[in-house]
Amino acid sequence: MVSETEVITYYLEMTSAGALRPARAPAEPFAVRRAEAAFPALNRFFYTEVGRAYSWTTRLPWTEEQWQAWVERPEVQTWIGYVRETPAGYFELDAQREKGTKQVELAYFGLLPPFVGRGVGGALLTEAIRRAWALGPQRVWVHTCTLDHPAALPNYQKRGFRIYDQKRNAE
Repeated sequence: MVSETEVITYYLEMTSAGALRPARAPAEPFAVRRAEAAFPALNRFFYTEVGRAYSWTTRLPWTEEQWQAWVERPEVQTWIGYVRETPAGYFELDAQREKGTKQVELAYFGLLPPFVGRGVGGALLTEAIRRAWALGPQRVWVHTCTLDHPAALPNYQKRGFRIYDQKRNAE
């Protein structure tokens, strides 16, 4: 059992594009498009609004310069999911090289509160994984924790990610 002050962080990976198990399409009109221009306020907006309910705090103290530096990195891509042409959620991909291996981290992923529970999360995650594999990595990885939405970990696993590590820490 997890205490109120204990947080478990799960690290998940996918080592083959063929491991992806796509979600079904949402019932509502749905599209995903890349944010082509580096716009720090957009990333800050999504981070703040998506993360508000899940104790996302790491980036809250970032300055405008830190946000700018993040979104201008050529390794970072921001994608936005739309429901009926309305922004519903986002994901950030961070292409990396570690020990000679190209990998892509699904750095942030989530839905804006009005779109949670509407069947959009699986489709957005499916597209995030497809976009990550399109960058040509040997591995795609993500982490989530017990503070995130209760459907986060099951959604990652349903799409084909497997847990490779977990850590417990006091909040």
